Amino acid sequence: MWAQRPHVIFLTFCLEDCKNPEIKIESDKIFFKGVGGTEKKPHEVTIPLFKEIDPEKSLKFVRDRNIELVLKKKEEGGPYWPHLLKDKKKYHWLKVDFNKWKDEDDSDDDVGQSEDLEEMMRQMGGLGGSGDNKPSFDDLDGESDSDDEDLPDLE
Repeated sequence: MWAQRPHVIFLTFCLEDCKNPEIKIESDKIFFKGVGGTEKKPHEVTIPLFKEIDPEKSLKFVRDRNIELVLKKKEEGGPYWPHLLKDKKKYHWLKVDFNKWKDEDDSDDDVGQSEDLEEMMRQMGGLGGSGDNKPSFDDLDGESDSDDEDLPDLE
């Protein structure tokens, strides 16, 4: 699995109980070889990267359930990569790690973000002009929902 931020690429090999894997981090590719998983099968892959990384500043963490790499992008604060690999082909074994992913336009600081969001919602017709209109939940007084009536008992 992979994810990215402005300065780094996160690469995770989801292979349990992989003891002493062979990992080579080069400026333009990653090599991984290890034995693991429930069947203790050998796994090996070379991943040609979309752009260069700095192997000296990249980190690797070998854990019981996975192996995580933090690859420092060569271009400082460089542009986001459209994909991890040099070629654009899709591979069944490579997925996006949405738990770590941040889009290029996501910011770490929320300063000014609420004003921008309100303005965007106003333009889309969502806040009705002033931005002060808040939804009323007065009609939610604990009555049962009509969908919940006449449900059969679970067996």
